[in-house]
Amino acid sequence: MTDHIKGVLTVEGLATQTLPLVLDSPHSGIDYPSDFVHAADPQELRHAEDTHVHDLWRGALSHGAVLLHAHFPRSYVDANRAPDDMDPDQIMGTYPLPLNPTIKSTLGIGLCWTRKPPEGSPLYARKLTADEVYHRVTRYHRPYQTRLRQLLDDAHSKWHSVWHVNCHSMQEVASAMSTQDRGTPRPDFVLGDLDGAACAGDVTQKVYEFLIARGYSVAINDPYKGMELIRANGDPAQGRHSLQIEVNRKLYMNETTREPNDGYDDLKSTFTELSQHLAQFVTATLKGQKT
Repeated sequence: MTDHIKGVLTVEGLATQTLPLVLDSPHSGIDYPSDFVHAADPQELRHAEDTHVHDLWRGALSHGAVLLHAHFPRSYVDANRAPDDMDPDQIMGTYPLPLNPTIKSTLGIGLCWTRKPPEGSPLYARKLTADEVYHRVTRYHRPYQTRLRQLLDDAHSKWHSVWHVNCHSMQEVASAMSTQDRGTPRPDFVLGDLDGAACAGDVTQKVYEFLIARGYSVAINDPYKGMELIRANGDPAQGRHSLQIEVNRKLYMNETTREPNDGYDDLKSTFTELSQHLAQFVTATLKGQKT
C-alpha cells in the first residue's frame, strides 16, 4: 500500500495503528500544482484551505489511529466532492464522464472551484478545459478517495467495524460563497453525520458531549451535514461510521496570514484528548461486540 504520493497525499500511522480509527484531512494541502493557472491573488486564494488541520489532529496517532491528508489545495480539485459535481457549462469541450452538479457547483465550489474566496469573484479568466478537469480527477482526486476507502476497508476487514473522522475547518463567519447569509457567525464546532445516515448517533453524541464539557459551542448538522467523503464511506448498519468535524478557524489561526494564533496549542491538545476519548470508545465498543 502507498503511504505517500508526492504532491497528492500522505498516510501517517500505519506502522503504529492499533484501532479501526481513521482520520482524514482532504483540504489542508498547500502544494499548489504548477498547472494551476488562476486569476486570483495567491494569498486570497488560501482562504479555501483548511490550513494546519492535519497537524492539529496528529495527536491521534499516539492513540492508535491513522491519518490521511492531501497535499494539493481544494480550490484546484476538491477531494470532498463527488467526481461528477461539476457544471458542464463551466467546462470548455466535452467531458468524458457524466456530470451531476450540485448546489456546491452553483456556488463555484464544486469538484474544481470556479470562484475564489471569500467574495466569490471568478477564479479563472477563462473556462477550464475538459482535459484539465479530467487530469485533476485522475491525478489527485481519485487517488485520494481511493486511498481513504482502502484504509477504511482494511480496518473494517480486520476489526469488522471502522470509525472515520473527516477533519475540516470553517471561516469564523459565512462568506459570500456560503449557503448561509453572509456574515452569519459560526459556532466553535459543527459535527456532521448526514442526519444519522453516515454515523451512529452515539458516536456523534460522544464527540458533542466531550466538546461541550470543555466549554465550546457546538452545532450538529447545521450548517454542515457533511459531504462526499462521509456520504460515500458512512454506513452505520455495516459498522462503518463517518463523522465530519468542522472547527472554527478563529480558535487556532489568523485567517488573513494563515499563521497559528495563541490558541493553536490548546486546540491541538483538545484534539489529542478527543482522539483518546474516541479511542477508548472504540476499544470499549469492540470488546462489547465480542461478548
